[in-house]
Amino acid sequence: MSPSLAIDGHVAYLTLQRPQAANKLTPDDLPVLIQHVETVNRTPEVLVLVLRAEGKYFCSGFDISEVASQSQTEGRSFGEMVDVFENCRAVTIAAVHGGVYGGATDLVLACDFRVGARAAEMFMPAARLGLHYYQSGMERYVSRLGVDTAKRLFLTAEKLDGAAMRDCGFLTHLVDDAAALDTEVQRLRTTLAGMAPLALLGMKKHLNQIARGAADAASISREVQRTVASEDLAEGGRAWREKRTPVFQGR
Repeated sequence: MSPSLAIDGHVAYLTLQRPQAANKLTPDDLPVLIQHVETVNRTPEVLVLVLRAEGKYFCSGFDISEVASQSQTEGRSFGEMVDVFENCRAVTIAAVHGGVYGGATDLVLACDFRVGARAAEMFMPAARLGLHYYQSGMERYVSRLGVDTAKRLFLTAEKLDGAAMRDCGFLTHLVDDAAALDTEVQRLRTTLAGMAPLALLGMKKHLNQIARGAADAASISREVQRTVASEDLAEGGRAWREKRTPVFQGR
């Protein structure tokens, strides 16, 4: 079954739902995932997108039988889909409850927060399969994990458990089990959804650009001035003084 999207107020949920095949992604899934992200981008009330999966595994990556003929095709490549996900307007959270392999590791790295259970594991088998990985995926590994860790994972295909995934920065949060994973994702999404939208989404975008060495000083300055003049900044100040939770309107 293709990935599904559900929207509940400020939070959207994108679910991988092919558990009988370890949530393997097929060529037909790539435009579906892109379409779901575009739907989120067109829905201004959505501030957080949670990526999750059904079954034992989080995702086993791209269908290996399709790699040679499909995964690098311009306009339909796996990397283009992941780039779209990284550039999602909303703040993204990956809820990693089990194994994540191959290209799915890049999809998880494209998320702003990566919450995992100790039962999670990951590996990147590109060199073992004979595939040179695409540029943006290698850049994500290097910018988020550092070049030494990227080499370790790409060049040796070493498998990491949940604790090692947290230690190297692949996971931003590590919890003990599935129940704790749900609790932590709920806590994080609630925190994020309570932030001032202009500041939250603007900083998410620009922090990613800075990490890629593509900061746009003029764009950052415009966003700063936009928040300085915003009703939300005034509301944030009032709420701070009155010791109450602010009610932001995104303007």
